[in-house]
Amino acid sequence: MFPTALRWLVLVSLIILTIVGNMLVCLAVGLSRRLWRITNCFVVSLAVTDLLLGLLVMPISASVELRSGHWPFGGTLCNIYISLDVMLCASSILTLMAISVDRYLAISAPLSYSRRVTPVKVTLAMIAIWALSLAVSVVPIHLGLNTADYRVQHLDWDMGDEVKEGHYCQFEWMNNYALIYAFGSFYMPLLLMCGMYLCIFRVAREQVRRIRAATPSFARAASTAATAREHKATMSLAAVLGAFVICWFPYFTLFTCNAIKKKTNPPNTLSSVILWLGYFNSALNPILYPAFNRDFRKAYGELLRCRSALHGE
Repeated sequence: MFPTALRWLVLVSLIILTIVGNMLVCLAVGLSRRLWRITNCFVVSLAVTDLLLGLLVMPISASVELRSGHWPFGGTLCNIYISLDVMLCASSILTLMAISVDRYLAISAPLSYSRRVTPVKVTLAMIAIWALSLAVSVVPIHLGLNTADYRVQHLDWDMGDEVKEGHYCQFEWMNNYALIYAFGSFYMPLLLMCGMYLCIFRVAREQVRRIRAATPSFARAASTAATAREHKATMSLAAVLGAFVICWFPYFTLFTCNAIKKKTNPPNTLSSVILWLGYFNSALNPILYPAFNRDFRKAYGELLRCRSALHGE
């Protein structure tokens, strides 16, 4: 078991990295004209999701973690906390689905992309993502659809004068709804996204071959550069998807197994590590953007130089 001071340091550092990193993404897109593209609307939406997780969920999770999993805030707040956690996770994966569809349209039909993907459609897509995320998080938890007896979980905690030791604030996956939720909101979308990116890479490879064969030599450089730019953007977003899978797959696998066994175990070291591995994804995304995207690297550099100049003054 890690010493308390070291756990504090790791958790607080992760929370700060998540908040600062995702604020940097939002500022970079907002202030850099080269990043004013339709695709980056979804990138900002994903950054806002991760930022909200860092502001609203991760500090509470860290506080509970340092109390050995005991929940001190009552049943109602526990359900609100779980709803936020589930909602933001659902929003992340739905946004990643939207990104994969957007990339497929940009690569497979670049000439008609601007007609098919408009600001109005993107806005409606983001509204739909957040509405659906609310529906799959708030509604089931506050109607008791996820519990064995279909009663709202944890409400009896508020009946006493004090919160008792041994209350663990967990999402109870105790019936078939939990399996439907896990497969419908995680496993199936991941399969669809992986299939989408496979199609993207095949189309991209074929497009490069056709451009080289059909474009005159004097215009080939410009055409190839434009196509390469789209392919690099696709690679960066595919890396974000890969990080999401690595970070969240253990979480959903563990709790799907618990749902099949119809039991909820008290928090332990394994469940804590798996949960914070999922949270780590929210800190990792802002690092992946500049690692794979030159425009983001330039925008980050401009922001940091501006900050240095202000401190110099």
